[in-house]
Amino acid sequence: MSQTRNDIRNVAIIAHVDHGKTTLVDGMLKQARVFREGAQTVARILDSNELERERGITILSKNTAITWGDVKINIVDTPGHADFGGEVERVLNMVDGALLLIDAVEGPMPQTRFVLRKALELGLRVIVVINKIDRPHARLEEALNETFDLFIELGANDEQADFPIVYAIGLEARAGLSPDELADDLSPLFETILQEIPAPTIDADSPAKLLVTTLEYDNYKGQIGVGRLRSGVLKRGMDVVRIAQDGTRTNGRLEYLFTYRNHQREEIDEALAGDIIAFGGLSEIAISDTIAHPDVTEPLPAITVEAPTVRMTFGVNTSPFAGREGKPGWGTSRKLRERLMNEMRSNVALRVENGDSPERLVVSGRGELHLGILIETMRREGYEFEVSKPEVIYQVDPDTGVTLEPYEEVHIEVADDMSGPVLEMMGSRRGVMLNMHSENGTTYLTYRVPTRFLIGFQSQFMRVTSGMGQMHTLFDGYDNLASGEPPSRQSGSLVAMENGTAMTYALQHLQQRGVFFIEPGTEVYAGMVVGEHIRNEDLDINVTKTKQLSAIHTKQYGEEIRLKTVQQMSLDDYIQFMAEDELLEVTPKSLRLRKRILSAELRIRERKRREKMLEQA
Repeated sequence: MSQTRNDIRNVAIIAHVDHGKTTLVDGMLKQARVFREGAQTVARILDSNELERERGITILSKNTAITWGDVKINIVDTPGHADFGGEVERVLNMVDGALLLIDAVEGPMPQTRFVLRKALELGLRVIVVINKIDRPHARLEEALNETFDLFIELGANDEQADFPIVYAIGLEARAGLSPDELADDLSPLFETILQEIPAPTIDADSPAKLLVTTLEYDNYKGQIGVGRLRSGVLKRGMDVVRIAQDGTRTNGRLEYLFTYRNHQREEIDEALAGDIIAFGGLSEIAISDTIAHPDVTEPLPAITVEAPTVRMTFGVNTSPFAGREGKPGWGTSRKLRERLMNEMRSNVALRVENGDSPERLVVSGRGELHLGILIETMRREGYEFEVSKPEVIYQVDPDTGVTLEPYEEVHIEVADDMSGPVLEMMGSRRGVMLNMHSENGTTYLTYRVPTRFLIGFQSQFMRVTSGMGQMHTLFDGYDNLASGEPPSRQSGSLVAMENGTAMTYALQHLQQRGVFFIEPGTEVYAGMVVGEHIRNEDLDINVTKTKQLSAIHTKQYGEEIRLKTVQQMSLDDYIQFMAEDELLEVTPKSLRLRKRILSAELRIRERKRREKMLEQA
């Protein structure tokens, strides 16, 4: 028999990147007296991952819980970027409602559409929070109207479109039901959550059932599963059955049982239906598994996640410097495969398949950022490997047999005087303009573009707009192949032709050829990319050349050697810059771009062979 648990609310916080949701959660935690009086806390408490703090974005969903009055509010902080949509799709299965944060100046943004669409499809009750209302040029009425239009566009029903509104200044942890009457705390927001977010409907008398939505790992307790208990009661030490997606049943025992209270897990003896809990003790757990009472025969419906659109090849490091900087024994194909397979268990939007050799694996994800975060995480753990340039994943229409490719909806903001070059660039990438308008000196553009034409585009876009433009992409589905090929890279690579150490003398005499990625004293090998050529062709150069001692009496003797500033390349920069015939060597200490074929002579032969094949074709 169904009943309602009024002592609990399960709510997710969703928003575009940098609209302030993690900061708002900080305020909610502090005002619910999660921390001791005078305790030291850090900003963005839930961004516990090192990469999240560096990039200022939420990558992994987080669970926490606070108590307001007699009601426990489970809060799930979700990623705001569509590349981490796998996280979003999983955690929204655990909640009954959501807080949608909207920046008072920017209004609803592209990434907001993705997360909001998922929430509306699940029938969640959404509270709109207009945040940062103290910002200069805040557009409260316009932002609210744009949000309402977005709800209607995404197919919200009448009840969802009649959403409650809260105004807030997240940084000051203040909120109110009117922008002119903010309380000194977040009480209006808490009260709105209790009134508007429905309490979970449970079946306390049925056998226990839980769908695993997140995996964590504890060094002492092993694999920890997280999910919402749909029915019944779970007790510590209880015998349960794990039902996998393929129907396989495995018996086990719950050795550990936790609930979320404040900012940490708290061990409990018993959990009731409606609770978001964590558990451990089973030998193996996977996302979408059903953990249930042994009498249960049917699993809960599995979580569905949209398919990946971009893939990269991960392989064993084959450069001359292999094995120098990674953890000993962690550079093998066995260790690499083991790490990627473990990642796939918790990262449901990821796919791992065998490559063209035992040393290579094809890893597919939701975008360049999704795969880039995985690469950065692995290198920080001590892995050493190499990756290829990203490429899109094609699909074949089962009805017509026609090959389809992924498309993105691209939203661009750029100064009016820079819009011309951007329009030209998007035109060359087969972009179809969907919308264009100008407001307060800023041009807003919306395009639909094939994903393969956008690979490597971000860095060029930032260069053309002098770093002032903004671009957001959103997966828009599969469609017919666009004609032509993406524009080739505008510049070639400067490639080292000798093994050795880069010398100041050599770099000084070669700097007119382009921009270097390395500094004097950097160890290089033949075939390593050391810079960007000013022309659109590769150039082999000798960066290890030294000044002859017999030339010390020339007129240049004693002159100050001046080098141009080296271009510092991040992982994202290298992924954007990489050409088809190049690989990126990733180690815990270094990132090195290199040619697939290290020998200059063999590269020339290969190029001639390809040209000959094209002529014959």
